[in-house]
Amino acid sequence: MSEHISMTDVLKLPVEERLRLIGEIWDSIEAVPEAVVLTDAQRNELEARLEAHRRDPQNVIPWDEVKARILSKR
Repeated sequence: MSEHISMTDVLKLPVEERLRLIGEIWDSIEAVPEAVVLTDAQRNELEARLEAHRRDPQNVIPWDEVKARILSKR
């Protein structure tokens, strides 16, 4: 059985419930990575970033620092 819900209904849900739905949707997409089609530009960008990381794996920002930066902008 397929459930149909409108965006209006989704936006009426509490934030916590919408976040839970985001997680469920993400998990369903992650389960079939072959269904996600990248453009050539997206694939090239990902390959360039991976290559840059391979050349200099120490050039990273720790998650705690990234999170702190984000939270400080609130």
